[in-house]
Amino acid sequence: MISLKDYTGSVYGGLGHLLFAFCQAKGLVISKKLQQVQNLERFDYSTWREILTDIDQQYQRPALGLEIAEYVEPKHLGIIAYIAMSCDSIGEALNRYYDFHRLIYDGSPLKVENNQQYLSIRWEDLPVELTTQVTNEIAIALMVQFLKRFLGFLDIQLHEVHFSHAAPKDVMIYERYFKCKVRFSQARTELFFPSSELNKPIQQGDQTLQLLLKQQAQALLEKLPNTTQLDERLQQAILKGLQTNHYQIEAIADVLNMSVRRLQKHLQSQNSTYQQRTQEVRLLLAKQYLDDPHLSLKEIALLLCYSEQSAFQRAFKLWTGMTPQQWRQDHSHYIKN
Repeated sequence: MISLKDYTGSVYGGLGHLLFAFCQAKGLVISKKLQQVQNLERFDYSTWREILTDIDQQYQRPALGLEIAEYVEPKHLGIIAYIAMSCDSIGEALNRYYDFHRLIYDGSPLKVENNQQYLSIRWEDLPVELTTQVTNEIAIALMVQFLKRFLGFLDIQLHEVHFSHAAPKDVMIYERYFKCKVRFSQARTELFFPSSELNKPIQQGDQTLQLLLKQQAQALLEKLPNTTQLDERLQQAILKGLQTNHYQIEAIADVLNMSVRRLQKHLQSQNSTYQQRTQEVRLLLAKQYLDDPHLSLKEIALLLCYSEQSAFQRAFKLWTGMTPQQWRQDHSHYIKN
């Protein structure tokens, strides 16, 4: 997957309140970083990771993320918790969690897959170096607490929990907490949930309230600085559009099932334009094509939907300050014009 920008995301300010409550309960020193985020609506994921690392170094006990999650309340997750509580079933609540998960953490998309027997829930596309065992623990544990405490399913049965980091000394702490098999050193951090649990009803379901809350949540979602999943879809649509010479904004908006105006508004919120996004994708593709010594500049121009090679050369010089020939010479041992 080509990445248009290095964006690690932001977390909901309520999670900062959760860490504050935990530190108070355990008699830990409240760090300056933790104090600084108490009045913020959202803060950077990197700051979240740093605060968790500070607490881990101070507390020095295993399974820190699991302990922190025990203190979560609906206010710490915000509107998404109240939407879940207004749903009629676990399945519907998980769907809403999927729809609005970026309000809790915006940066890597939540992936949900159902193979009929189990529901797999995981976060993707976050570089390994940006995660720690504690950040993974709290992500999974908050999901479990979300199901147990907010929805009232204290006896909910999980199938398995996977962590990407190496196994700690005492794995049984995790298996007692999740009440299922917990595996470490896995390809990704993931929760496996029995599909048979999805139809369990939620007693306090209220569809009218849910509709109002969803409208508020959607408004909040549109204010986020980077709508990660939409940007991924936009990038893929432009990539495919360039392959078929159907990359004009009208065609791309249609692929994304949205109006041109809404797409333009989304890009405007990021101080970007559709032309800029198209050029970003063209530049990324151009560099990849130039790495292939078997492609001539004329062929690359056609692949990028330029009618003439000279137009491609002018654009590339504008983007990089170098001609395609110069770039290819600097990055390849084989040159073919």
